[in-house]
Amino acid sequence: MDHQAVLSLFDRQMRRDAEPDPGARVDRVDGVVRQTGAEGGSWNGVVWSDLDESSADAAIAAQVRHFTELGREFEWKVYGHDLPHDLPRCLTAAGFVSEPVETLLVAEVAALPTDVPPPEGIRLLPVTDEAGVDLMSEVHDKAFGRSLGLTRHQLLAQLAEDPDAVPAVLALAGDVPVSAARMETHPGTDFASLWGGGTVAEWRGRGIYRSLVAFRTRIAAERGFRYLQVDASSMSRPILERLGFVALTTTTPYVHRAAGGA
Repeated sequence: MDHQAVLSLFDRQMRRDAEPDPGARVDRVDGVVRQTGAEGGSWNGVVWSDLDESSADAAIAAQVRHFTELGREFEWKVYGHDLPHDLPRCLTAAGFVSEPVETLLVAEVAALPTDVPPPEGIRLLPVTDEAGVDLMSEVHDKAFGRSLGLTRHQLLAQLAEDPDAVPAVLALAGDVPVSAARMETHPGTDFASLWGGGTVAEWRGRGIYRSLVAFRTRIAAERGFRYLQVDASSMSRPILERLGFVALTTTTPYVHRAAGGA
């Protein structure tokens, strides 16, 4: 894989030319590409910027005004190669708070395994309705100690608009959900993206995560996507790299809270 070429393709297709989530709007103004989500429904934030030292502060202030007037919390996704180099400092000075750094991992779909059976006693179940999303929420609560929150609303909206757009899967021990994950497809691009991948503590280290990756890889291959992309935590990165994913850069969410927010 030509890392720089794939990173440039990712920047163009997934960031600069980003398509909105269902019900959301994408604007290209002030040197940034931002998404304004539907009321109470989808993600708000900046996915791409083309700034320099002379334009960064004004562009940041413009985005803060836009989302503050709507009463929205929003996120500015900063990638390790974004300019200007002191963009993180500019965002912090404007009131943003950084969240944990993740690693942008990418793999060629054709190079990944597509048939990794789950461990004994586990069965995989596609998520197709609200009941399945509720079980995913249950897993998320136990695995990460926090609610799916906005993601639940996004999943339900996406399932309602196009059930095939967000393949999601549960791992069940009997009837008990113990792991869950989803994949977002991005029509018109070479990329599908993996999200979630949470497993409750007592079931970790048994191969469920690898099985969920293979389940989604098979779907990506069937639909003709060339690459899988993950914003990987420090926990999932080693597993994914063993499967064949490679690191292209880092990504750090910088969050600006709505007025009165925690």
